[in-house]
Amino acid sequence: MSNNNLTERIETIANAYETIEMTAQQVVVGNRNLIKEIFISMISGGHLLIEGVPGTAKTTICKIVARLIDYDFRRIQGAVDIQPADIIGVRIYDRNRGEFVLQKGPIFTNFLMVDEINRLTPRTQGALLEAMSERQVTIDGTTYPLADPYFTIATQNPHEAEGTFPLIEAQCDRFMFSSTLTHLDAENELEVLRRERAGELDWRVYLVAPVLGPAGVAAMSATAREIRIDETVLAYMRDLVLATRSHGDVRLGASSRASIALIRGSRVWAALNRRPYVIPDDVRALALPALRHRILLTREAAITGITPDAVVNGILETVEVS
Repeated sequence: MSNNNLTERIETIANAYETIEMTAQQVVVGNRNLIKEIFISMISGGHLLIEGVPGTAKTTICKIVARLIDYDFRRIQGAVDIQPADIIGVRIYDRNRGEFVLQKGPIFTNFLMVDEINRLTPRTQGALLEAMSERQVTIDGTTYPLADPYFTIATQNPHEAEGTFPLIEAQCDRFMFSSTLTHLDAENELEVLRRERAGELDWRVYLVAPVLGPAGVAAMSATAREIRIDETVLAYMRDLVLATRSHGDVRLGASSRASIALIRGSRVWAALNRRPYVIPDDVRALALPALRHRILLTREAAITGITPDAVVNGILETVEVS
């Protein structure tokens, strides 16, 4: 296809995101970065992990975005008694039909939200691994494909310890990006109060119409794959990932999935900025979401208060584009 046609399709991506952001901001206050990272994850074909305190509108934002993109949405509330079958489903014997039939779990959807994923036991967390990696689940030896597209968002509260299980390393690595949410600043908190006073805080009162459907997302994903990335930008991505593996405060650095997240995400970021090519600033913008959850600190670094975000920011300051 011609460059002009690519430019037009990139404009379609940017315009769709602006419409989604504008509509979402009529319903929720703040959290623009989260809305953008959800959109980028969807177009990139990845999954998103959200770490944040309760009451930051995570569930509301996810429901609104799912409606705007016309995705089937299901939600699972994490708890220690949730079993793998509660998520992926189970085969039961149907006496009338004389055979086993699949009773599908909530994972058979376009958009799955797992609230407080760290309240699930490691065994139940493991039930999501195959789904997130291969878009399929295996039940009693039979493999079933999931919906296309399939997208997972999971949340966890870092400040709660009782009844929680830290995400296993393999589970963290399946998330393309990781977002962190904090409480609103003073001005946005005041805006929440104003909307509540005016009776405009309940998102259900708004008639949120879909902006695009799964076919549109697939088309945008194909367009993003055409965005050009020069060898120097690829080398910069590589150097950032390698720097996490040799950092003195890091026990386990980022895997090659981080490199894939950077290349896929930076293409969508470039599209949102209406460019048919990736620049180093696109990579830097997504370095924290792509790397922070893939870094395991040494015990000494964790005790002294060093955080993965601090490590990644330090790497961004020291690693240069060659």
